Amino acid sequence: MDTAGQGEQTTDKTAEAPVDAPLSLDDEIVEIKKLLEADPDDFQAQCRLGEVYFAKGMLDEAYEQVSKAIDIAESLRAQMAESLAMYYANRGTILATQGKLDDAMEQFQHALKVNPRDVLALFNLGRARFDKDDYMDAKDLFERLVDVTPEDPIAWFQLGKVYEKLELRNISDLHTIDAAIMAYRRVLELDPHNLEAAFALMEIHLNMRKPDEAIQVLEAAVQNNPEEPLAYYNLISTYEKTKRFAEADQTRERLKSRFASRRPPESKGK
Repeated sequence: MDTAGQGEQTTDKTAEAPVDAPLSLDDEIVEIKKLLEADPDDFQAQCRLGEVYFAKGMLDEAYEQVSKAIDIAESLRAQMAESLAMYYANRGTILATQGKLDDAMEQFQHALKVNPRDVLALFNLGRARFDKDDYMDAKDLFERLVDVTPEDPIAWFQLGKVYEKLELRNISDLHTIDAAIMAYRRVLELDPHNLEAAFALMEIHLNMRKPDEAIQVLEAAVQNNPEEPLAYYNLISTYEKTKRFAEADQTRERLKSRFASRRPPESKGK
């Protein structure tokens, strides 16, 4: 009997334990501001503070707070879009490596829907279009790419290759050879050691019957790549094509002189 009575008393005390009263709006404002001092980008706290201000009729403060929350949300959305696009582009790269080009292109297109400025998707989709002879689509993609990465010589080189293709009469009616020259020159501005761009530019000038421009490009290529024999060979060949034989001979001697010292010494028999 006594034990039962004691049990009943214990239950009554538990039921009568005080419950924390909800914070007043003013107290909640104080607490939320403490949270935001520690983490100004706390999205939930920013939203709740705007709601509390509105409940108190503090409309100017509510408007300012909701605007801050919107800025945070927009920033988060942009970050998520960039991350999602990157993952699509990465998945496309994997598929392309597996030889599944059509599936890879779909992933790159998904990436660009999410983030039209994704560099990896623009480059890889542009190159895939180029490989499929879809030069107009490739042009649009590489033009977008150089807008996003104007200091990237690789992007400009790919664009130059597309412009060269589009100049061919059997491919398009566009006149893009001047654009190709501009793109290759931009490559050499950004990367003076780029021999691919130099040789491409040389070929264009020779095809346009502008040997002096071709020679100028190759002379710069030799100057910027003094340890690369291929630069000398192309310059020598171009001198000879334009009947500048003395300069061809001089360049040939420069080539021999530079690389003669690198020949391994002949072994002498005892």
